[in-house]
Amino acid sequence: MSFLSQLSWRFATKSFDTTKKVSDADLAKVLEAVRLAPTSYGLQPFHVHIISDKSVQEKLRAASYDQAQLTESSHILVFSALNDAVGRVSAYVEELSGGDSAAKEKLSGMKNMMTGALSNKSDQQQETWASRQAYIALGFGLAAAAELEIDSCPMEGFLPNEYAKILSVPEDQIPVVVLALGYRKEGPARPKFRFPESELFTKLS
Repeated sequence: MSFLSQLSWRFATKSFDTTKKVSDADLAKVLEAVRLAPTSYGLQPFHVHIISDKSVQEKLRAASYDQAQLTESSHILVFSALNDAVGRVSAYVEELSGGDSAAKEKLSGMKNMMTGALSNKSDQQQETWASRQAYIALGFGLAAAAELEIDSCPMEGFLPNEYAKILSVPEDQIPVVVLALGYRKEGPARPKFRFPESELFTKLS
């Protein structure tokens, strides 16, 4: 099956088969797709909590308006945006240079450029920017799951502050979106609908 046919196959699964679990090997592939997703400056200003502990999933369900996907799915991925953009630049340069002083010096121009651009953003703008990068990674996770015929459901209906408490999320992270992974209990209730190309695209040539 082609990639596009797999995207047609997937849907936002509301009811998961609780007897089926995503294998460690397949989960690793989804996570690798998330890790390889493109982000602004390559900074990856997000963090993902991976939950398969049912007791934790129960707590998350209570903080998600009692949505069944939180406990019926095999795994829950919670994407958090990092709210310290400038600190992320320093961490990026440290990793990229391997801690070597000469390598850091060669990267100083890039570091100053990124730091300057991000420092000009307000705290809210930095949070919005980081959240957008997390959503790009979410999209790659969704696509990878479809490629592997793992069902999924992206979710925004939850209480971020409660999630932060339940997962002991550090203060520099803000939960922004959730991805439930598993296997469908039943197929979609209706055919997939998408607006036609004429509605979505404008070609200029």
